Amino acid sequence: MIFTVAIDGPAAAGKGTISRAVAARFGFRHLDTGLLYRAVGAKGGDPVAAAVGLAPADLERGDLRTLEAGQAASKVAAIPEVRAALVAFQRRFARAEGGAVLDGRDIGTVICPEAEVKLYVTASAEVRAHRRWLEVGGDLSVVLAEVRERDARDMGRADAPLKAAADAVVLDTSEMSVEEAVERAIAVVQARMEGR
Repeated sequence: MIFTVAIDGPAAAGKGTISRAVAARFGFRHLDTGLLYRAVGAKGGDPVAAAVGLAPADLERGDLRTLEAGQAASKVAAIPEVRAALVAFQRRFARAEGGAVLDGRDIGTVICPEAEVKLYVTASAEVRAHRRWLEVGGDLSVVLAEVRERDARDMGRADAPLKAAADAVVLDTSEMSVEEAVERAIAVVQARMEGR
């Protein structure tokens, strides 16, 4: 069975947690596409060469979840040649037999516009900054400024800006528990699978 779940949204909205839970519930493979960009940014040097030469082992680095890696990812993701180098990999992963969940910024709009399910997971900048601050610590006002800066860059880039696909189900997790958000996402996927 080929069945793609595309989950997009801004940083710290909960899409990674939801994606992993959905993949586990349905036995689908999971790809955090942000890790591809984080790995390219973390490799340093020429970002285009890093993207073209990206290997699975590069996704296993221990420093890919840091704030610095996230900022680097957002910068290299704005380079059209980097995006082009990583698109084919993501599309192959998404349409392989057995089902797949991909989370990122442009899965439902650019990478997999044919996805059977599209979710856009969001939350207020303040809620997302607080969640990120709980993960990484530091000064909350600085984390909030970085979240807003990243949103502006991701939503304002010319190539594949972050936005909800026209046919995406929007999940605002600002007031939801993790369990409630996961439950809602699973219900959407289940309904689409039953409707096939």
